[in-house]
Amino acid sequence: MSLGLLGRKQGMTQIFDETGVIIPVTIIQAGPCPIVQIKKHETDGYTALQVAFEPRRANITKKPLVGHYKKAGVDTHRVLREMRLDDDEALKAHENGEPLTVDIFQVGQYVDVTGTSKGHGFTGVIVRHGFHGMRATHGTHEFFRHGGSIGMHSWPSRVFKGTKMPGQHGNARVTTQNLKVVKIDAEKNLILIKGAVPGTRNGLLEIHPALKKPALKA
Repeated sequence: MSLGLLGRKQGMTQIFDETGVIIPVTIIQAGPCPIVQIKKHETDGYTALQVAFEPRRANITKKPLVGHYKKAGVDTHRVLREMRLDDDEALKAHENGEPLTVDIFQVGQYVDVTGTSKGHGFTGVIVRHGFHGMRATHGTHEFFRHGGSIGMHSWPSRVFKGTKMPGQHGNARVTTQNLKVVKIDAEKNLILIKGAVPGTRNGLLEIHPALKKPALKA
């Protein structure tokens, strides 16, 4: 994992590029995310930056967390997350209390966005897995949206793991990869990303540089 930001999904809109082509974008309010703790391999066993997001009053925050924020010289926040880094060398450019903002990204850069997908409750195989329905004629009775047989004969006499069946749909951690940064508004802490991202409006998101795309040259 690389250095990234926390943000809230604000919704979707569309903008026009220089040639007049419409681009669907998701607006994310990302950061600022102050650094609360720096974890090194020699002391913690791994390398990471612990960052906070969304200020919150101290009197509604648990006292151990208030002390944790106070030690770093940072106001209390609602969300606390860790950003894993490759090695301790990447930590030298950072210090406690330093705010991470949308400036760590560039227009044209590709990012991976992680969030919690919309929950759809308990659904059947047609909604959950895209099965097609049974025909509604020629002897088919009360079996229009079922998943069909899942049983086995004498071998292996069990149901294989991973068999597509009804169940909980959505409400899971999802990462959408290789989304392009279209616009950055540093004054309002907004980042506009081409396409859709997981989750509902106001859902918490993690934004990281794309793993499968090369980084932009400075």
